[in-house]
Amino acid sequence: MVRRTWVVAAAVTAALLGGCSGQTRPLFSGAGAQEFPAPVPVPVDLAGAGDPYFPGYGNGGYDVSAYDLKIKYEPATDKLAGVATVTATATTDLSKFHLDLHGLTVDKITVEGVAATSTRQGDELIITPAVPVASGKQFVTVVTYGGVPKAITAPDLGITGFLTTPDGAFTLGEPESATTWFPVNDHPKDKALYAIELTVPGDLDAISNGLLEGKSTANGWTSWRWKVTSPMAPYLATFVIGDYRTVEGVHKGKPVLTAVAETLPKGDIDEAMAKTTEITDFLEQYFGPYPFDAYGGIVIDDERVRYALETQTRPVYSNAFWSRGQNTIVVAHELAHQWFGDSVSVERWEHIWLNEGFATYAQWMWGEKIGVSTIQEEFDSRYEDPGSRIWDIAPGAPGADNIFSGSVYDRGGMTLHALRKLVGDDKFFEILKTWATDQRDGNANTAEFITLAERVSGQDLGDFFQKWLFETGRPAQ
Repeated sequence: MVRRTWVVAAAVTAALLGGCSGQTRPLFSGAGAQEFPAPVPVPVDLAGAGDPYFPGYGNGGYDVSAYDLKIKYEPATDKLAGVATVTATATTDLSKFHLDLHGLTVDKITVEGVAATSTRQGDELIITPAVPVASGKQFVTVVTYGGVPKAITAPDLGITGFLTTPDGAFTLGEPESATTWFPVNDHPKDKALYAIELTVPGDLDAISNGLLEGKSTANGWTSWRWKVTSPMAPYLATFVIGDYRTVEGVHKGKPVLTAVAETLPKGDIDEAMAKTTEITDFLEQYFGPYPFDAYGGIVIDDERVRYALETQTRPVYSNAFWSRGQNTIVVAHELAHQWFGDSVSVERWEHIWLNEGFATYAQWMWGEKIGVSTIQEEFDSRYEDPGSRIWDIAPGAPGADNIFSGSVYDRGGMTLHALRKLVGDDKFFEILKTWATDQRDGNANTAEFITLAERVSGQDLGDFFQKWLFETGRPAQ
């Protein structure tokens, strides 16, 4: 977006010892064996994914492998009707489990084809299956739901989620938005595959993530079928419904689809979207192969949205960026996120500099290529302002209220440039490529990045990262 604890150790120890029975057992057998109390079982939080920044986001007890979403939307009434099929594997015995859902009404739920009961507590949909689900079992939940979707408004994060427009709607937002249009385990740590079918009035476009598998029209309605074939974090799922001018093509054997709202004038925006694959090819030189099977981008025309978001395979841009003359700079930022943020996603939101610092650095790289400014000039212009607020927040631990702060973006990017100067170009870009390759399709954290940087560079970088990521104040050069 353009703008390990003791408990874990105890859980690992418990697994190595064969579970937690509450008994005392020896760590070693034979003479000299010592007795240690077995670790206390750590209860699973069914109503949270364990993220200290947003304790209510996501859920525990299961891991989703796939969502199959069938959405019908009528712009004239703003009504949505949906069927969500969620395939997951239980990670503990489940007599009940949670999904996240904002506002919409649930009509029916089945688990493994058998009717289940449910209750609601705020945005928590609490499901009780007829038969408990055993740990390790894959199970399928089908939720039939509908109503008039409502956006989410947060004091510090603005309006996100499902937003209606005069001729359609769109969904967009970070750190949450998915809950406003389907039941979901809403945290980046639970990535999944997606099939998204959007049924809309026949004269409208319905564009989403991934591959367009096909579309069909009947009785005045058109169904657009999209498929996401690489794991995707829920907040990266999107769609736009409305009147868009689209350009389709093929690049390196992969489909390209860009879309611009018809209400926006033709010109700079269309030209910037046309550079999507050129910018991607440029970034590939430094980050490794593009990680997905489709390219694209969407430009919306809506004054409520003043940001761009790295929605997977098809970033969404506010027209506000073109009114500020940023053009392809913002495109480079969001395309860099396809590696850093989308393919390699954060383990918890405190690690968001791994998304935004990397994308900021990429936009500086692109800016240098097209002659806007050099990376060093971007670094210097920020470093030479000792009174800047970026020095008041540590980008590696910004706090929940500051995950989109200038420190996370600018100081995050500056950290990477300072690292580049410290280890040299060859080692630096080896670090970035290795990071994108080793963590592809997964979740990662800052400690893992530091470990990689030290391994590749052969240097002890603990003090460097401590000053740049975890302390306030301007680090000495």
